[in-house]
Amino acid sequence: MTPLMSSPGHIDPVPVARPAEPRPDGKIDLVGLSKVEMREALTTAGLDAKGAKLRAKQIWHWVYNRGVTDFALMTDIARAQQPWLTERFVIGRPEIVEAQVSTDGTRKWLLRTPDAQDFEMVFIPDADRGTLCVSSQVGCTLNCRFCHTGTMRLVRNLTAGEIVGQVMLARDALGEWPSTQDGRLLTNIVMMGMGEPLYNFDAVRDALKIVMDGDGLALGKRRITLSTSGVVPMMARAGEEIGVNLAVSLHAVTKEVRDEIVPLNRKYGLEELLQACADYPGANNARRITFEYVMLKDKNDSDADAHELVRLIKHYRLPAKVNLIPFNPWPGAAYDTSTPERIKSFSNIVFDAGISAPVRTPRGRDIDAACGQLKTASEKKSRAELDRLADEKQAALG
Repeated sequence: MTPLMSSPGHIDPVPVARPAEPRPDGKIDLVGLSKVEMREALTTAGLDAKGAKLRAKQIWHWVYNRGVTDFALMTDIARAQQPWLTERFVIGRPEIVEAQVSTDGTRKWLLRTPDAQDFEMVFIPDADRGTLCVSSQVGCTLNCRFCHTGTMRLVRNLTAGEIVGQVMLARDALGEWPSTQDGRLLTNIVMMGMGEPLYNFDAVRDALKIVMDGDGLALGKRRITLSTSGVVPMMARAGEEIGVNLAVSLHAVTKEVRDEIVPLNRKYGLEELLQACADYPGANNARRITFEYVMLKDKNDSDADAHELVRLIKHYRLPAKVNLIPFNPWPGAAYDTSTPERIKSFSNIVFDAGISAPVRTPRGRDIDAACGQLKTASEKKSRAELDRLADEKQAALG
């Protein structure tokens, strides 16, 4: 595992790994570069300024509108120049290690970077939308007690290219090129996969700008949600520089309980977090802040907790809705799922106060793709191997 070191900066030093290593083949991956960066890369490689500008525009279109990964298929680029580009550049995708499909249609991919780091992404289809859950880090540094990803160490941040690459790989799998076609299955993106997006701010911002670019992947900012556990100093900046919908992993309404299950609360407390939500640029009744609230039996699910949640939302005058998430169990978890009756009572109290509080239907539990279940440690893969062996044994017994 990559050794950890501290990142510099006065805002919020956090353990992060060193950056991604260069590709073994020495090529530059064009995915994740801005239009200006792509042009600069071509210039550095030897094209003159005019040629680089033209080629960057052409390549950008083929990469993000058509989903093409082979320079030889770019028909408006001179055939003689295609090998020159192939020698120096690549249009990458994360490597697919394993792809699983749940009984409810949820898809999960175990992906690998060129420097052999594993991470996961999930696609959740619904009748009227399809949501891609995108990871921002390999592992996580926050150690939220109810979250399986939180039991991993942070290995490193994903690059902008590795973040954009997840969206592009999903489009590959769903057959959704060109990006301008109607009736797409992939309609929404949530930065709710592995990692804390605001601890990888620059890469997340740069990736989402490509996703939102009308000449890029062309998904509007209202179809993108960034979820944070409450990195308060970065929240206003996220609103100003990215401008997507905000979701906050709240999960508790008292200092004692939130300190336990979301340790970041010891650094940025509830009041500070909720004030940052109140100040979030662009938040209004049409663009409400979503509070994620995992329902943990006898921990945060009482009627008193529900009433306190209502009080806090009204005290800070927050345009908010609450997603109630039945806890998705995983081996070794310290908590149990609240009963359906308890969840219904909690939801009713919040609804009766005029605040939307739907209960999220667990999706992809059978493939560990549900909220809080993502983890790529070796024991996960060995368990998958054990499952296959069990299936083979059962088949042999006939």
